[in-house]
Amino acid sequence: MEAANRGAYDVGAKSIGLNISIPAEQIPNPYITPELCFQFHYFALRKMHFLLRAKALVVFPGGFGTLDELFDALTLRQTRRMQEIPIILFGRAYWDHVIDFRFLADEGVIEERHLSLVSYAETPEEAWDIICRFHEVKDYPCGTDRTGSL
Repeated sequence: MEAANRGAYDVGAKSIGLNISIPAEQIPNPYITPELCFQFHYFALRKMHFLLRAKALVVFPGGFGTLDELFDALTLRQTRRMQEIPIILFGRAYWDHVIDFRFLADEGVIEERHLSLVSYAETPEEAWDIICRFHEVKDYPCGTDRTGSL
């Protein structure tokens, strides 16, 4: 979250921070807009607030917490219990090693159509293009020609 908050801070934009009180670590980072810094006691409420406001989920390589957030979002999308958003995994080589979605579909534990819930990106531009196409954004520089046309 700190990277996103810092990006907003660096360009003078406001950014929200949804923090959790846990025994170790987890203090609000210095780039959060002070009036938009919220502290949660329960993980479930924090997750709910993240996903209610999300327009996309871009997931970078990580551990248990990252996998937990990813699978929560995938399950909610799969069961149509949340708004449609693109779920983008950054760095396909990492994710292909960690999760074999094709195997899950072949085994019948997820449906073939659920494979389309996930997209992959290798660069920030690719991730942004996926988000723009998903939301049919026309007034931002999306697409390979960077003109805004899709």
